[in-house]
Amino acid sequence: MKGRESGMPEEDYWNSFFDAGCVIEKLFGEAGCRGNAVEFGCGYGTFTFPAARHATGTVCALDIEPDLIAELQMRAKREGIANIVAATRDFMANGTGLGSGSQSHAMIYNLLHIDHPDRLLREAQRVLGPNGRLSVIHWRSDIPTPRGPSLEIRPTPEQCKAWIEASGFQNTRVIDLQDCCPFHFGIVASR
Repeated sequence: MKGRESGMPEEDYWNSFFDAGCVIEKLFGEAGCRGNAVEFGCGYGTFTFPAARHATGTVCALDIEPDLIAELQMRAKREGIANIVAATRDFMANGTGLGSGSQSHAMIYNLLHIDHPDRLLREAQRVLGPNGRLSVIHWRSDIPTPRGPSLEIRPTPEQCKAWIEASGFQNTRVIDLQDCCPFHFGIVASR
């Protein structure tokens, strides 16, 4: 099930909004990801490739669009990055297909404007192991942005924090991403 207002723009335009390496460094922390990570809605792989460089395990990149997954797989092969496993998956309707407690990090980037964000957060909670980490970014609603879902459906950092905590996460905190992507806010939490 595709999320509302989920279309992707041209890749170079999309990537121009982010210093993806900077985002991953801030949200993964100094230690990086010790274990496996899952990325919900990987799109072009903007964050997948930097995450793969900061993870000791596999990055499972999921997206509903088969063409995006095929391109990501070809790029990973071309660049010799062996710890990315990309799969076409409707994780909103069918979950991730990953085992409970099998992941160390869950990445939910630009998705919490979907209907029923709690379902997505509960699936992230399910697949994370003890002390697993959740990272979230989303388009800001307090400033004009060149892209993003309509303002009416953009969640605020406070709304995201409330949803995250209601889904069982702890130690929720907002991360300043202004030097990485000025149109976004970031949040991290632990299982």
